Amino acid sequence: MSAETLLLGLLGGLLIGVAYFGGLWWTVERIPHARRPGALLAASYLVRTVLALAAFAALVRLGPGPLVAALVGFVAARAVVVRRRARVVTAAPGAAGNGPKEANDDPLA
Repeated sequence: MSAETLLLGLLGGLLIGVAYFGGLWWTVERIPHARRPGALLAASYLVRTVLALAAFAALVRLGPGPLVAALVGFVAARAVVVRRRARVVTAAPGAAGNGPKEANDDPLA
């Protein structure tokens, strides 16, 4: 196991995580406007999960070390997506009880 394969695993995990959690955020933003939100959620989950599992299956061939590095990258990507997307969100005009959120709120928790 070389440093290059560990780095490849970490970067691969980051890429998988950004795609997965970015896709989740994209879906959540569109739910209020969707005609069939349940279908949107199901399709998004299916696509994100299949793509993530396929990518992790490809990384398994590199060995256990790069796979663990990829899992670390995947989890780290969640924090990256949350930080980049969780800016101050203002409430819709006239919405009761929906005040502005703090920048450090975690909408995926």
